[in-house]
This record gives sequence, C-alpha cells and structure tokens, in this order.
Amino acid sequence: MKRALMIAVLAALVAVGLAEAKTTVEFWHAMSGSRLKVLEKIVSDFNAAHPDIEVRPVFTGTYEETLTKFIAAYRAGTAPNFVQVYEVGTQTMIDSGAIIPVYQIPGMLGETWDWAQYVRPIVLYYSVGDNLWSFPFNSSSSILYYNKDHFRQAGLDPNKPPTTWDEMFRVGRELLRAGVVANVLSFGWPDWQFEQQLAVHNYLYADNGNGRAGLANEVTWPDPFSIRVFTTWTELAREGIFLYGGPEYNANSAFTSGQISMLLQSTSSLDGIMRTAQFEVGTTFLPRFPDEPRGNSVVGGGSLWVRKGQSVEELRAVWEFFKYLSQTEVAIYWHKGTGYFPATNAALKQLMDDGWFAQSPNHLTAFLQILSGRQDTAASIGVRLGPFVEIRDYVRAALEKAVAGTLSPEAALAEAAAKANRALREYQELVK
Repeated sequence: MKRALMIAVLAALVAVGLAEAKTTVEFWHAMSGSRLKVLEKIVSDFNAAHPDIEVRPVFTGTYEETLTKFIAAYRAGTAPNFVQVYEVGTQTMIDSGAIIPVYQIPGMLGETWDWAQYVRPIVLYYSVGDNLWSFPFNSSSSILYYNKDHFRQAGLDPNKPPTTWDEMFRVGRELLRAGVVANVLSFGWPDWQFEQQLAVHNYLYADNGNGRAGLANEVTWPDPFSIRVFTTWTELAREGIFLYGGPEYNANSAFTSGQISMLLQSTSSLDGIMRTAQFEVGTTFLPRFPDEPRGNSVVGGGSLWVRKGQSVEELRAVWEFFKYLSQTEVAIYWHKGTGYFPATNAALKQLMDDGWFAQSPNHLTAFLQILSGRQDTAASIGVRLGPFVEIRDYVRAALEKAVAGTLSPEAALAEAAAKANRALREYQELVK
C-alpha cells in the first residue's frame, strides 16, 4: 500500500515538473472562417508533437484590428509572443521598435538557417536590404476569377478569359448582351487592385522606391498611368460592366452566387470560392494594358512578427513553431486548405511532383503570375508605407467617387493623393 502511494506521489511530482517545464507562447492572428480551421489544426498538431511547448492561438479580429491591438498591447506590456500582420502593416512594424527581426533569431539561439528556401518574391517583400524581418506565412496575390458557365451561356470560349482591359470591355459587353448577368466584374480589396495595376505595369506607387529606399514623402499619383487605370474602371462602370463591390471580401458573394461573372480577388479566397460556387470556376492572370511596361503582381496576405523582450525559452518555442511551418507537408497542407502560397520552394516542388497543379490548375495561376514577373525593381517588389492602412482608405474612397461620377478620375485621385501625402508627412514626424 505504501509502495503504491509512493509511486502515485512520484508520478504526480513528475507530472507537475513536466507542466512547469512547458513553455507557453501566445500567437495573435486574423484568420477566420475556413482559414481558422486549417490554422487551428496546424497549431494542434504542433502542440501534440512538442509536449514541452504550447502555442496558444488567439483570434484578434480583422487584419487592421490585429495590428492596432498589437501596437497598443506592446506599449502596455501585454503583447503576445508573435503576431500575424498583413503586408500593409510592414513599415509600421519595422518602425515600431517592438519586434526582433526574424533573420536575427537563429543566431540568437545558436543556430543557422537557410533563408533561400523560401519563395523569392515573398522574401523580397518582407526584407530590409538583404535581411528578412518577418517570417513568411500566408502570402497571396490577386488573380482574375471567372465563371466558365456564364461564358458558355454567352457563346464565349470558357478557356479564353480576358487578358487585357480592352478584352474586358469586349467580353463584358458580350455577357451583358446575352443577358447572362446585369453586371460583369467586381473587385475584392479595390485599393489593393489599384496597387496591383501599378506593380504589374512596373510603376511606382510612392517615391523613395515605394518607401524602400527611405520613408516615402509622397505618392506618385495622379500621373498619366494611374489616371488611365481609374478612367478605364470608370468607363467599365458606366457601361454596367464593372460593379463596385465594397472593401476586402465583400464582392465574393456576388461572384459565388452568379450575380457577376468575374472577380479580381486574392488567391486566399480560392478554396472558399471553389467550395461555394455552383459553377465551374476558372482563374487567370490580372488584366493589363499590353502597351505598358511589365512588372509583377505583388504579394498580399501576411507574415509573422516576433515581439521583442521575451525569454530565451519563449523565443526558442516561437522558433520551433516557425520551423514546423516550414516543413514541406505542413506548408502543403496550409496551401491546399486556404489557397495561400506554400512559402517554401520545396513545398512548391513537391506539389508539382505530386501532380497537384494538374489536378487543380486554379491553384497554379498565382504562382505562374508572380514567378514569371520582374523581381528587380522597387515597383515590382511592392509598396512599404507607414500610414498604408489610412492611404488605402483614401484610394478606396476615390474609386467610389470616380465610378459614381461624383468626381472625375483625375480629381478623385488628386483628392486622395493630397490626403495620402499629408498622412506620410505626419508619419515621418511621428517616427523621427
């Protein structure tokens, strides 16, 4: 009896010791819906495989809300160990003084790490100089989704979606003439689609190399190309082809319900769209102006940032989770479940070897688009601005006014630019 009691006591003490040895780290993120289920499965599997570590994921609202909450929590001393921030918050995080640049972490833990294993355009976007500051996680880009059934109903070739804006006019008119839809095209993240058009055609969004050679002083628009973009979208709206669908993911339901035939949206919506749509979904590259220069579509989505001022044990736990995310099978699971890029070249190769892209060619579209573009100019790598969230709001409001006819495309852009430039000056004063 005494022996059994001693064994029970010893077992209890061992259990307490193991519990005390476990390192818990908190992870704030903005993943919801189907993406949340995939993320929770990854975290659960990691925790099961690492009994000495517990990653606690906490949903903190939208991307914008998560960024705002993190900055406030850091100042209050209550910030998580690491946080997911969308690409628009990159400069804010760099200037915050709240993070450890991710390239420094392996050395701090006595390790080395091959950063060349990650998809190059993602690394370029989140790097300062040649050094990566945040960890690649949920990168995406924008593509054109289209309803192949609608194309067939209008007598159009379902394998020949529009590749230029002139073709968008022609195809849009055919769909309207056939009575298939009342409106043809809408945008997700319309402010981001404006950025994409500048990048795809190798035009800067802001001075100082899109804010990469130093803090930007002003935006480059309105200029002839940006006015051309806004004018084209306004004319599409005037003909009933373009329907302004609101911010972020609001336009998705119009597409999946068959209200419209085409949608410019993030690849992160791909799996949700394919599960919801009751028609054959096609995807292709973003429409462009063939007489303009070529650049590249730029990454959206987000990355993971590590809070400064945590213990070595906590930092090691975070790093172990990052390494887990880089495992080929984990990166593939994340990609297949969400539509985000797998961040590693090894995962991309494995997907190709397994025939995944032949089975699901829509998942290949964004890769072909982003890997076939330029990667040697600031315009093609992407924009990095401190008050980027605010500036996007100004661009979205400008597009609303232009397509509604409240202001001309040039006047709408000029109004937004004045507000954007004021925000850039105020940000410079703030971080000096």
